[in-house]
Amino acid sequence: MSVIFSGIQPSGTLTLGNYLGALKHFVDLQEDNHCYFCIVDEHAITVPQDRLKLRDNIRSLAALYLAVGIDPSKSTLFIQSEVPAHTQLGWMLQCVSYIGELERMTQFKDKSQGGKEGVSSGLLTYPPLMASDILLYQTEVVPVGDDQKQHLELTRNLAERFNNKFNDIFTVPEVSIPKAGARIMSLQQPTNKMSKSDDNQKAFISMLDDEKTIRKKIKSAVTDSEGIVEYDPQNKPGISNLLTIYSVCSGRSIDELVEAYEGKGYGDFKTDAGEAVVGVLSPIQTRYYELLESEELDQILDQGAAQANRSAEKTLKKAKKAMGLGRVHRKR
Repeated sequence: MSVIFSGIQPSGTLTLGNYLGALKHFVDLQEDNHCYFCIVDEHAITVPQDRLKLRDNIRSLAALYLAVGIDPSKSTLFIQSEVPAHTQLGWMLQCVSYIGELERMTQFKDKSQGGKEGVSSGLLTYPPLMASDILLYQTEVVPVGDDQKQHLELTRNLAERFNNKFNDIFTVPEVSIPKAGARIMSLQQPTNKMSKSDDNQKAFISMLDDEKTIRKKIKSAVTDSEGIVEYDPQNKPGISNLLTIYSVCSGRSIDELVEAYEGKGYGDFKTDAGEAVVGVLSPIQTRYYELLESEELDQILDQGAAQANRSAEKTLKKAKKAMGLGRVHRKR
């Protein structure tokens, strides 16, 4: 059994890519591991947020976690800002981070293009907060998409640096990247990752899209003019992406799907792929709307915050002592 941590920002409804690449795997992970699933709302405020919309997004994400099958009796689901130890340790880790390594973070460079005037300092310093999220729970494994590998390497470096400089406080986590469906691509630009922030609404499938919208988006997905269903990500990224989606949603292998649609063209394939996606998301949506405004959701989040606070405070107390913070209570 391993300790696993994962955090997702409440910055809009999750996509099919988020589900197939992450949440779907979380349900399996919780069976044999001690899992912490965190709604990282303090990361979301590195860019401007509407406060009411942010609160709605936090609640929505919590309901989605549970709707996909996260079980509060097996996992700890909580909101980052309800566990003060995250920001406390985040500051401590900022103090052992170097400006140069933070400025080299790809996401900071991308988001601060066009000059740093007016760019939140939080965009620069949030990687140590992300490290604190992980290290507080003595996390052993962090399941992430390959675009987060750089941040996880920084987390490992900060843990090792702290341990070497002060005391052996933190577990150095390993990175786990799911093999199947780990990177679901845009339906309109299949060389780019599917993103909930894409300006083109046809480029992604939201986990809360209705059935008609899902079918329509799959049918309008970019493919190519050959009309041959085959898996070739380099030369046929569009149909290859749809094959990955169809495979993970249906449980059928890509090779099996390629054989089944030999000589049939893209029309039938897209219709059936759309039905496979609807079949996966429809029951999730039903459970989501049951939970969204329920007392059950609040009770689960209260329970999760209490559990997370107990675990986090133990690590924070050790880290503070190692750095020399606070008082030592002398024996009388």
